[in-house]
Amino acid sequence: MGPRFSTAIQQDPWDDSYESLAQFGRFPATKIVNESEMDYKKKVAIVQSNYIPWKGYFDLIASVDEFILFDDAQFTKNDWRNRNLIKTPNGMKWLTIPVKMKGRFPQKIKDATIAYHGWPAKHWKTIVQNYRKAKHFKMYSDFFEELFLNTHEDLLSDVNFRFLSAICRLLEINTTITWSMNYVLVDGKTERLVEMCRQAKATDYLSGPSAGNYIEERLFERANIKLAYADYSGYPEYDQLFAPFEHGVSIVDLIFNVGPDARKYMKA
Repeated sequence: MGPRFSTAIQQDPWDDSYESLAQFGRFPATKIVNESEMDYKKKVAIVQSNYIPWKGYFDLIASVDEFILFDDAQFTKNDWRNRNLIKTPNGMKWLTIPVKMKGRFPQKIKDATIAYHGWPAKHWKTIVQNYRKAKHFKMYSDFFEELFLNTHEDLLSDVNFRFLSAICRLLEINTTITWSMNYVLVDGKTERLVEMCRQAKATDYLSGPSAGNYIEERLFERANIKLAYADYSGYPEYDQLFAPFEHGVSIVDLIFNVGPDARKYMKA
């Protein structure tokens, strides 16, 4: 039996003629669609790549079908792109990937180059010193040791992609991770997001909560893309080394402390 078709007439948001027709006050492009097309949903998020980020970042990845690393954005110093926090007996500690800056500022994240290739061994040593007594450290130490000590990439974007992909596999997050470099970018903060969603054939866009300060929601409405914001409130606490409890630390803290139950302390 051939495909079943609905008699419903729908606007085709991916028809390039739609916008030009609308500009001249003519009817939008229409087509007869089958039922599978009517049920089509694709959720996308677009965020700069981060180094071993916190659980909320991985929740954002797990909540969408495609996660686009927006590494065409400008690299910002003292930010999450090349550093993150872990717990120690003496408080929070930054693990920072050294990036070449002299004569290169401003530069895009995708162009940021590693300045010192001894950083993976140094970071791993620091993690071992502070998490070796964590309940599930032995279970995951081989995985992370290999991940750190076999990292030889020259570009920060490639390093972040390596760690994000590996940790997603560990957490059984199957979201497709792509790059902004695969898309044609346009000017305007919101316009750029909408256009990337259009090219990705997204029906839904999930944004981080802080982006609500600049996003022009009407542009998503006009493109027939449903906009929603992630909610990072209400995370449960877990048995964490070195009180007081801190939510805003690298995902490695959650993994070493609760192990296979890590997803139970996440939202997605």
